[in-house]
Amino acid sequence: MNDPTRASELSANQPRPIGSLVDRFGRIHTSLRVSVTDACNIRCTYCMPEKVLGFLPQDRLLGFDSIVRMVRVLVGAGVRKVRLTGGEPLMRPNLSQLVERLSAICGLEQIALTTNGMLLSDQIDGLVAGGLTHINISLDTLREPAFRQISRRDGLDRVLEGIQAAVESPLHVRINALLLRDINLEDCLPLVAYARKLGVVLRFIEFMPLDANRSWNLTQVVSGAEIRRLVEGQFGALVPQDRADASQPSRDFHFSDGVGGIGFISPVSEPFCSSCNRLRLTADGKFRNCLFGKQEWEVKPLLEPSPGQVGCTDEELLAVVKACVDHKHASHGISDSDFQPPARAMYQIGG
Repeated sequence: MNDPTRASELSANQPRPIGSLVDRFGRIHTSLRVSVTDACNIRCTYCMPEKVLGFLPQDRLLGFDSIVRMVRVLVGAGVRKVRLTGGEPLMRPNLSQLVERLSAICGLEQIALTTNGMLLSDQIDGLVAGGLTHINISLDTLREPAFRQISRRDGLDRVLEGIQAAVESPLHVRINALLLRDINLEDCLPLVAYARKLGVVLRFIEFMPLDANRSWNLTQVVSGAEIRRLVEGQFGALVPQDRADASQPSRDFHFSDGVGGIGFISPVSEPFCSSCNRLRLTADGKFRNCLFGKQEWEVKPLLEPSPGQVGCTDEELLAVVKACVDHKHASHGISDSDFQPPARAMYQIGG
C-alpha cells in the first residue's frame, strides 16, 4: 500500500495555481483523460467483452463544445495535460477539430492521444495540423494470429502502418504493450527489437482487472520486474532515467547502447497511487477520480441542460470536479483481499 505522506512530499514543490485540484493526500491533479467515445473497432480481451450490446448513441456523447469548456475550466484550475481516449478515439467523427479547439486553450501544455492505430494513417495529418503533441499506440504482438486472438479482429498491418505514419510525423510517439502469460509473452523481445529499430519508447503495461469478463487473475499478469529480466537477458542492463515528473506512472530506462527506450507501468505489482495526478472524464460526461473507483460525478446535464433548464456557471462545474477530487482514495486497492473491480469496463471508462 502506498504512503499518503509521500504524496504530500511529492506535491510540495509543484506550483499551486488558484483553485488547484488538491485531494486529501496532497496530490495535485494536473492531468485529465477525456474519453470521446466508448466505441471501438476491435475487441481486446483485456478491455471489453467479445459481444457488446451497443455503444453509446451520439446524443449520449459529450459534445465538443462541452469538452472544450470543461477543459478550459480545468486548465484554469491547474490542469496542464489532456489525453484523448476511448474506446477508440479515432472513431469519433471530426476528432481533429476537437484537437484544434483544445490547442487554442491558453495554459494547456500537452494534447495527447491513445489509439489502437488502425485508423491512424488516414487521420494523422489532420491531428498534427490541429495541434496534437503526443501519441501512444497500442501494439501487443507482431504476429497476426496472436493479434487476432487478443483483439478478436484482423488488422495488424493497419496498426503497423499507423505506427510508421506516427514515427514519420513530428509527434512524440510511444508504443504501449500488454503481455498476457498464455497468449503473447513470447512477443516481449520481438516488440523490444521492433521499437528499438524505430527508435521509439516501448512501455509494458501490466494486465489490470478491467476486462468486463471478470476473467482477470494474477496468473495471467506478467509483472514489470519479470519483463525487465527478460529484456536485460537479451539486450543488456537497462539504465534508469531520472524521473523529471514524479506523477508519471512509468519507470523509464535507457538501453546501454543509447538506442530507443523502455518503460514499465506496473499498477498491480508496484502501485504508483501515491503520486497519481489524473482525473477522467467519460464519453457520457461523468468524472472519475480513479480507474477503479466506484463513484462518478455527472456534468453532462450541467453542460448540456434540457430545453427550458438554466445552464451552469464555470464555478458550478469546478465544484463538481472538486467534489470528485475530494473523494479520491489513497490507492486503488487491487491487492486488497476485498477488492472488487468497477462495474464499467475499460472501454466504457476511457483508457
